[in-house]
Amino acid sequence: MNTVKHATADHPIHELIARRWSPYAFADRPVSDEDLRSLFEAARWAASSYNEQPWSYLVARKSDAAAFEQMLSCLVEGNQAWAAAAPVLALGCTSTRFARNNNPNAAAVHDLGLASANLTLEATARGLFVHQMIGIVPARARAVYQIPEDVQPLTALAIGYAADPDNLPEKYQARDLSPRPRKALAQFVFGGAWGTASDLVR
Repeated sequence: MNTVKHATADHPIHELIARRWSPYAFADRPVSDEDLRSLFEAARWAASSYNEQPWSYLVARKSDAAAFEQMLSCLVEGNQAWAAAAPVLALGCTSTRFARNNNPNAAAVHDLGLASANLTLEATARGLFVHQMIGIVPARARAVYQIPEDVQPLTALAIGYAADPDNLPEKYQARDLSPRPRKALAQFVFGGAWGTASDLVR
């Protein structure tokens, strides 16, 4: 793993957060079923509005070539170029309505994000990496997996072990080797009025 990707935090944060990053280069090394089950167990225990747990994941492993190619075809072309090397691909979907009353669930996308964040931190704890992508083809995913209309296919996840980026196309090499810039707290933690930095972070 590239040490340049270790976060340089302005304030103390957990080591797992500092180590988490999203590589484009993945090693030709399988992820065990045991590890994958624990990743999705972590997603299972994410917080959600009214405990709705609206998320679902479709999973394909490279060991099943046909299933993997089917999943890969649901990514936009630019993501297929590098994600094909990952040993595991998943599609993150979320139910857009509450099961108990069929009302729209405004928190559904937020809750899928929480579940995937849990999954990602569990992966980091196990020496694995997750690269999430918004670049999917939802209509293709719906057709391939017969996803119901009230379920939104939203993101893809490449899961595996980070590799040396030398084998990546040049534009992806640069992304894997570049630092991880972040906004200062004062740019997004406000107090009193929008855009005014909170006293906490001045």
